Amino acid sequence: MKATFDVARLREEFPVLRRSQRGKPLVYLDSAATAQKPRAVIDAVSDFYANHYASIHRGVYELSETATQMFEDAREKLRTFLGAREAREIVFVKNATEAINLVARTFGRQNVGPGDEVLLTAMEHHADIVPWQMLCEERGARLRVTPIHDSGELDLEAFETLLSDRTRIVGVAHVSNVLGTINPVRELVALAHERGVPVLVDGAQAAPRIPLDVRALGCDFYAVSGHKLYGPNGIGALYARAELLETMPPFLGGGSMIESVSFEKTTYAGIPARFEAGSPNSEGAVGLAAALDWLFGLGMTNVARHEAELLAWATELLDAIPGVRIYGRAAAKTGVLSFTLDGVHPHDVGTVLDGEGIAIRAGHHCAQPLMERYGVPAMARVSLGVYNDHADLERLAHAVRKTAEMFR
Repeated sequence: MKATFDVARLREEFPVLRRSQRGKPLVYLDSAATAQKPRAVIDAVSDFYANHYASIHRGVYELSETATQMFEDAREKLRTFLGAREAREIVFVKNATEAINLVARTFGRQNVGPGDEVLLTAMEHHADIVPWQMLCEERGARLRVTPIHDSGELDLEAFETLLSDRTRIVGVAHVSNVLGTINPVRELVALAHERGVPVLVDGAQAAPRIPLDVRALGCDFYAVSGHKLYGPNGIGALYARAELLETMPPFLGGGSMIESVSFEKTTYAGIPARFEAGSPNSEGAVGLAAALDWLFGLGMTNVARHEAELLAWATELLDAIPGVRIYGRAAAKTGVLSFTLDGVHPHDVGTVLDGEGIAIRAGHHCAQPLMERYGVPAMARVSLGVYNDHADLERLAHAVRKTAEMFR
């Protein structure tokens, strides 16, 4: 297959790919956990610290004003990347996990009460399960779960049936971090909105892989993590429709999120500042802006096409190995591929591959209910990035074959 872009040239932009692992050239296939960083991001963070760093939103001096502008420019780039209507619909957080917790502890507490229901899917990451469990326990509500087919596709009929007059919010992964399934979010949102139910989308895996437009999807909330978007760790964003944010109380209290403070009463800032208490990760935001510029340069349609080509090739290679079972055969799928090898624990698969210089993830992938659904304790997971190529996948297949032979 012909590459969508010059992968060999692109790989040169990632310093870490020049290193070895266990004495062999590194093959990094764990981008669903965290993506490696291009030189553009590394340089942007370094430059910010060296030349522009200051406390933002407070200083009246030039350095602070410049740092503030860079931070707000990053917000605007996220608005463009996600397709939001206005920049004030973008709230900076640590990661997608914090974004989901923010919604659960503000909007959720306002709108979920005794006997109400929160509807999730069987393929959710723990970050889109635990906050809702905590809310349901606190409010006396019930957690409902939409089942999936063996193919890894959502049971749409069951989803529609589970939507009830008691459903107060729906949480759904745009892309499964285990199965790679791309869920039909637009259709799910339409079904939920027919009943007046808002939808939160966990976009942590989708954002680095497919073009996004939250207005076209129609969702009410969308969560992303910067470190999966080739940006720094510790920075992420929540998109929320402005009319919803305006009704939501603060998530944390402290500096920056206030309008005025006295010992008698505090009034809160407008959105999005109301949800950004304390000194923010300004260097993270600047690094994320650089990552988005870099992705804009590649084109998200090209990124999606590249991962689709590699996924097809990886599937073909692993399917040809006796004893390999791939989980998730959805018609709409992106660059995440999980598998087991007969007679070999996934942790052993990961260990043998590590010895071959190949980094994959092995475990339950923060999706223990999904492991239970498929009747396995763990899976080995290959997750692709823009820097992967056919040579990486051929080395993967060779190493998996070697693993099978070792345990035969």
